[in-house]
Amino acid sequence: MEISVGFERPEYEPESGPVTVGWFLTSDKGAVMYDAPERVLFRQTNKTHAKSASRCPAVIQLESRYFMIKCPFDIHIGFSGDEKGKAVLVNRAGTASPIRGNKLGEVLTLVNETEWRFPDRPTVQLSLPYCFIADEMVYITQLSAFLHYRADPLPGTIFGGRFPLNAWPRPLMWAFEWHDVKKDLILKRGEPLFYCQFESSGPDRAIQVVEAERTPELQKYMEQIGGVVNYVNQTFGLFKAAEALRPAKLLKPKTRE
Repeated sequence: MEISVGFERPEYEPESGPVTVGWFLTSDKGAVMYDAPERVLFRQTNKTHAKSASRCPAVIQLESRYFMIKCPFDIHIGFSGDEKGKAVLVNRAGTASPIRGNKLGEVLTLVNETEWRFPDRPTVQLSLPYCFIADEMVYITQLSAFLHYRADPLPGTIFGGRFPLNAWPRPLMWAFEWHDVKKDLILKRGEPLFYCQFESSGPDRAIQVVEAERTPELQKYMEQIGGVVNYVNQTFGLFKAAEALRPAKLLKPKTRE
């Protein structure tokens, strides 16, 4: 007599349907300047030919996975050294700059030279209020706007980054590594600044991005995890501790009256 030995396989229901990611601004100050994230889609292109790239499923899949953040400011700066040889940023636009000189330093900073990756490549950071949140495991990847053509290429590269936004919602910033300091850095309002890509439990699940409420629960959680990068290294090691503090639900879609 043959005896079959086995075990009961637990039921596993993979999450299905679209992944909902919420976006919000960490502050209402100047909110009118910051456009909502936009899905990267080139709709007004040639679709008459069956083999047009605009109709290629692979191209459509790729583009639909990226969301664009537009630059909120007009900035024209150069790099120089002061009389003591210390690295400084120079506002090339001068009095024609749309941003007052005393306000430019609030949004754009030159990283301390000791923190540059290479001694001849300055790093500048543009502070932004954009933040994303999800109630399931979602990784966000920040990368350059490589699908948009620039007639005048930037004189360097941006720092990308990847982290789980469901456990670690934090304001994004645009960090730039200046390779050719002889060329000015010119950013224009309304042009693509960077892309965000979102990855969840299944590569085939669509992503929908909605505006989220900045609820008291969300603000409290962000205060609990905020600023720790100034005190510890390797903040990824804090994800488990952060998840223990996290309420089950943080994403509440915003309703417009």
